[in-house]
Amino acid sequence: MKDQFKAITLSYKNAPIAIREAVALNEGGCRNLLQKIKEFTGLQDAMVLSTCNRTEVYYAAEKDLSLEIIKLIAIEKGFIATKNIQPFFRVLNNSEEAYKHLFHVALGLESQVTGDVQILNQVKNAYRWTCEENMAGPVLHRLLHTIFATNKRVVNETAFHDGAASVSYAAMELVEELTRQLENPRILMIGVGEIGADVCRHFKKSKLNNIFITNRTAYKAEALAEECLATAVPYQNLWQEIEKADVVISSVPGDALFVSKAEIEKMGQPVYKFFIDLSMPRSIDPALETMPGVFVYNIDGIRNKATEALERRMAAIPEVKNLVFEAIAEFQAWTQEMAISPAIQQFKQKLEDIRNQELARFMKKMNEQEKELVEIVTKNMLQKILKAPVLELKAACLRGESETLLESLSALFNLEKETA
Repeated sequence: MKDQFKAITLSYKNAPIAIREAVALNEGGCRNLLQKIKEFTGLQDAMVLSTCNRTEVYYAAEKDLSLEIIKLIAIEKGFIATKNIQPFFRVLNNSEEAYKHLFHVALGLESQVTGDVQILNQVKNAYRWTCEENMAGPVLHRLLHTIFATNKRVVNETAFHDGAASVSYAAMELVEELTRQLENPRILMIGVGEIGADVCRHFKKSKLNNIFITNRTAYKAEALAEECLATAVPYQNLWQEIEKADVVISSVPGDALFVSKAEIEKMGQPVYKFFIDLSMPRSIDPALETMPGVFVYNIDGIRNKATEALERRMAAIPEVKNLVFEAIAEFQAWTQEMAISPAIQQFKQKLEDIRNQELARFMKKMNEQEKELVEIVTKNMLQKILKAPVLELKAACLRGESETLLESLSALFNLEKETA
């Protein structure tokens, strides 16, 4: 099974966003690609992972099928030729590299935001689709469950997933924290620039679902609202929406919008209202905090929170890589045992055939009690004969020396056949 696990990967590290968008696959696309791979390559062990940052295929095969799989991706996405996308794919034909890459992707070591916890859910979805399409063979099954177990160790034994390491994710976590005691809090997002859009996308994955989006350009607010299962509201109703909201998040620069204390005072005294200012220059008046029940959080405080979390995560990377190293070593020991398992079974069957042939010569002369006794004795003898070579073969796997012993075992089979 040596070097049978392979991967092809296109990610933010080696492809611009236009290319990533062009090859990105939704759930239906991933399933279709799996079916095409099965039909045109005959593979039984393959997984497709596609996110906003990467499109990857992992598979188990003796041959390098990267070109065929890239062609199938091109067909699925409607490309006339593969030459437009092929240069952006990285091919990993060394099993250990492919194992390590999938571990690093799933645990968040390869993410744009180090330690991103969302990627593991995306990997789990990819694995589920693979299982449902009957494309998860023994290698992928064992590998993915090893990865999931390793992630539990990372969570329990390191600080790698502690805290929010991006400003947008930290902002979403802050809102969750602030509104914990509120029932179905109403959240208003003003502006749909990069950071504002990212915050909204994070809300989609949170328990908060009463989200309203407003923007000067209405169609941008509507498009983001549709993507994030939120509600777009007209920008001309901005002040009414601010009054109704429990949390107001602004990512609009202060030279385009300024939420002043005077404007908020016109609304009467709020019980509790939280303002989160993600803009530069600031668009939320810091003086709002002098009003009872009003709290203001600016981007510096959120960025500091994200930076501290990122520093903790970066410091934990060596620990995570050590856990990955251990898990891959354990997994490779299993794959090596899998490689010798058929030979061991053959060996056992060969000896069992010899035992049965020899017993057949004498069983006719025995009574039932004698037959039973001889059966027990010879089976016990066979188990003891098998024990030493099987243990030695398994030990040889751990030393990386199983191939030599397998050749010897094969020669032994031939010798037995010749002398039978």
